[in-house]
Amino acid sequence: MKKLIAILSLTVSLNIFSQQKMNTDTKLPLGAFSVSLNVKDLQKSKEFYEKLGFSQMGGDMKHNYLIMKNGTTIIGIFQGMFEGNILTFNPGWDENAKKVNPFSDVRDIQKKLKAADIKLNTEADENTKGPAYIELTDPDGNKILIDQHR
Repeated sequence: MKKLIAILSLTVSLNIFSQQKMNTDTKLPLGAFSVSLNVKDLQKSKEFYEKLGFSQMGGDMKHNYLIMKNGTTIIGIFQGMFEGNILTFNPGWDENAKKVNPFSDVRDIQKKLKAADIKLNTEADENTKGPAYIELTDPDGNKILIDQHR
């Protein structure tokens, strides 16, 4: 439970940060933030998070995932799709999955990360446009997904 509270607290903090106007110290706007949780039983997890005040805003039980929201806090619950939990950022979206402009394309984010000597597990094709994603791992083994849908 302490780990869940810490994750939700991090989610709220990062959502507040992402809602603030970009200033000169923010060089890498990553978009809407959520935590993608690997769950064992999607229905039980849905019911649990509903008791915490979350409601479904996307996803589909038939496809083994739901996107749930409580205020500006977003979590994705995924059954059987990946191992562990993932910090997820969506360039070009706000916390309601609505388009924002301007935004940093995932390929531009990728270039900045590579220039900062950050190793990427998965790279986006820099010769394409539109939806793409990159994956990386922080020094403590936490997975990070930067997933652009537009």
